[in-house]
Amino acid sequence: MDKSNVWSSRKVVSGESVHIPYAGAALQSDKKYIWRVRVWDNKGNQSAWSVMASFQMGLLKTSDWKAKWIEPGFVEDTLMRPSPIFRKEFLADKKIISARAFITAHGLYEAQINGKRIGDAYLTPGWTSYNKRLQYQVYDVTTLIKNGVNVIGVTLGSGWYRGTLAWDGNKNSYGKDISLLCQINIKYSDGSSDVVLSNENWKCSIGSIRYSEIYNGEIIDARDKKEGWMLPGYDDSKWSNVKVETFPLDNLIATYNEQVKKHETFKPKRIFTTPKNEKVIDFGQNLVGWVVVRVEGNAGDTIIISHAEVLDKEGNFYTDNLRAAKAQDIYILKGDGEEIFEPHFTWHGFQFIKVEGYHGELKPENFTAVALYSDMETTGTFTSSNTLINQLQHNIQWGQKGNFLDVPTDCPQRDERLGWTGDAQVFSRTATFNMNVNNFFSKWLKDIAAEQYSSGSVPFV
Repeated sequence: MDKSNVWSSRKVVSGESVHIPYAGAALQSDKKYIWRVRVWDNKGNQSAWSVMASFQMGLLKTSDWKAKWIEPGFVEDTLMRPSPIFRKEFLADKKIISARAFITAHGLYEAQINGKRIGDAYLTPGWTSYNKRLQYQVYDVTTLIKNGVNVIGVTLGSGWYRGTLAWDGNKNSYGKDISLLCQINIKYSDGSSDVVLSNENWKCSIGSIRYSEIYNGEIIDARDKKEGWMLPGYDDSKWSNVKVETFPLDNLIATYNEQVKKHETFKPKRIFTTPKNEKVIDFGQNLVGWVVVRVEGNAGDTIIISHAEVLDKEGNFYTDNLRAAKAQDIYILKGDGEEIFEPHFTWHGFQFIKVEGYHGELKPENFTAVALYSDMETTGTFTSSNTLINQLQHNIQWGQKGNFLDVPTDCPQRDERLGWTGDAQVFSRTATFNMNVNNFFSKWLKDIAAEQYSSGSVPFV
């Protein structure tokens, strides 16, 4: 690592304590910078240095991207649109001092190196005005790469880019393709470097995710899982070649806001049978995310998990408010002992789930609800002596969590979940009290500006 001093502000006599502009030499692509700060009070007393902090630069110019856009080379099932999987083996035969992965997609992606997940963010690269502003993510993958042969594996989902969005079966809002752009920059201790690129040398196939849509849920058939495909030495000779595309690079931007991550988890509060003889689990909290299921059974056994926010007045499972959204995750067992299922490229707003096809007793330890929302820091809290007001504040906070998944949405459960500009405007002041939403709203407002009409007005969503 280059440890030369890039810039020092020296002592500045000023009333400003934040948002101090950088005034050094131009920063460079793919470089990590370390910084610290100290202050003086009005009597000249000097503080100790702060703890060292750092930031990582992205790729500042389109020429920094050496990778190529790739998409599946096989004929796609345009009805079910199963998630394609991509893999590439690469050699790292020297001592690594740093490795950074730069990844984005048309659609959503999850990536692994040697079978270990890259990062802890979900629904990446998020939702932007993709044709004008497509975010990429940067990951430190130094510890994931070993000396010798390695493999990177990536799974894609349709997401907001081309999946069902808004009403009337609308699809392909930003394009019909599903594509990957991936670049790993590796630096070695001897001063040399290497780069792993998405290009024509990758292979692709279909795995266990047979269907995935934001509104409708995900179908995972464990019988189709390709064991070991994310590890070195896997035989991909029967896989398809990829197709290289010439999609633009000038719309790529570094991630601006906090990413969507897993947060609170909930175990069942009660498991019961409704008057309609439905097996239902109540998690005791209306949340947005998904349920992790542990199950054993025979090959081909099918578990259907349906999601709902409320019960009807008779105590039955109620989904009329979801409109056209199916909000169902379907798991087909491989039948080789305990299996763990959770979605990848969908989410649901729910407190209750209906479980169908599950053989045996529903046990609390086999079901865990996971909350997903943008990883914003909590900034404001409020409590009072009135339990009803406290519950109202609790509901407001969870309403924000459930509707702040990369963009501020109107609802998290039905066939909508859109970034209505009016809804966000009304709630923004409350949002800023509860959480640090500066980056969250800044990113979203840049997308609103990107979609502003020539008349000056902005779209409703």
